[in-house]
Amino acid sequence: MLIFMLAAAMTLAMLIATVFGLHEEAQRVKVENRVRNVQFPRRR
Repeated sequence: MLIFMLAAAMTLAMLIATVFGLHEEAQRVKVENRVRNVQFPRRR
């Protein structure tokens, strides 16, 4: 029973770490896009 509790805890911890990593990556991409738009604004 203990091993299943540990496995469930590790699974939950990995899910939380994955969500946090995806959020951090999305923020980084958003900042990179802003910097790129400032350096090379789109011509209309």
